[in-house]
Amino acid sequence: QVQLVESGGGLVQAGGSLRLSCASSGRTFSSNDIGWFRQAPGNEREFVAVIRGISGATYSADSVKDRFTISINNAKNTVYLQMNSLKPEDTAVYYCAASSVSGRFYTSRLMYQYWGQGTQVTVSS
Repeated sequence: QVQLVESGGGLVQAGGSLRLSCASSGRTFSSNDIGWFRQAPGNEREFVAVIRGISGATYSADSVKDRFTISINNAKNTVYLQMNSLKPEDTAVYYCAASSVSGRFYTSRLMYQYWGQGTQVTVSS
């Protein structure tokens, strides 16, 4: 069982930065892929970025890859999402999720078995 807790959301002006954290209790991240997703009101939950715990390899959505960086601290069992140059369209609830499915990186939320409760990010113009 993996329990995930996100933190670090808040209100920031356009062009600003935030760092989200996803902490895990239970199984360690080294056996999982950890992804970040986001969901704005009225929209589907969309993939943002993913990191493979055992190797640190990453993959990010085109819309964020030049602005957001995903990283992991295995000693702290924590995954981070550093978000720079934030835009109003980045406003959403951000969720971290864990997948134990091996193979390629997955961008579908259906491939992730464990989810945190989400943290709100609001970017003002």
